[in-house]
Amino acid sequence: MPRRALDNPIVLAVLGLLLEQPSHPHQMLTELRTRSDNHAAAITRGTLYNTVAALAETQWIASQGQERSGNRPERTVYALTQAGRDELVRRLDSQIRNPEREFSQFLGAVSYLGALGPSGAVDALTERSQRLRQRTATDEGRLAEVLATGVPRLFVIEAEYALSLAHAEMAWIDSVIDDIRTGTLTWPTARPDSREEPGT
Repeated sequence: MPRRALDNPIVLAVLGLLLEQPSHPHQMLTELRTRSDNHAAAITRGTLYNTVAALAETQWIASQGQERSGNRPERTVYALTQAGRDELVRRLDSQIRNPEREFSQFLGAVSYLGALGPSGAVDALTERSQRLRQRTATDEGRLAEVLATGVPRLFVIEAEYALSLAHAEMAWIDSVIDDIRTGTLTWPTARPDSREEPGT
C-alpha cells in the first residue's frame, strides 16, 4: 500500500472514529459524512476503503471479525490497536501545536477580487455573507440542541471552532464591503502597460 495513503487527511478521522468504538468501513463512511460537510464532499467509498486497508496493513487498526446485517454481505469490523492509538495521539498533538497555512477556495478567489470590479465585488461578498449567516444560524441551533441533551462540550468542540471561524469571516467580509462602499478600498483606474520601459 503506497505510503501516501497514510498521509490522507481522513486517516485522523478514521482513527478518531475507531477510538470511540469498533466499526466497519461502510459505517465509518456514513458517520463521517453525517458529521462533516467537508467529509461529505471529499470522502469517496474508494478513498475510505483504501485508507482502511493502509491502516490495517500498518497495524494501526485490526480486524475484529465479520458482521452481517440482514441479507447484506458480511462486513469486516475494525478496532484501533495500541499502535493506532499512539499514532492518533501523535498526529493530534502535532496538528494542534503547529498552525499550518491551509488553502481554501475562498482564499484563492479573494486573491482575484479585483477582477469583479467594485460593484461586482460588493454583490458577491454580500451574497456570501448572507449565505454564511443563514448557515451559521442553522449550525448554532443544531449545536445548542445537542448541548441541551447533555452532550459534553468537549465532544462537539470542533463545531464551536467552526462557528468561530464563520463569525470571523463574516466580520471580515462586512468590513471589506464597507471599505469598498466608502472608497477606502480602491480599484486602479488603469492597468500599467507592461511593455513600457522604466523611465520612458
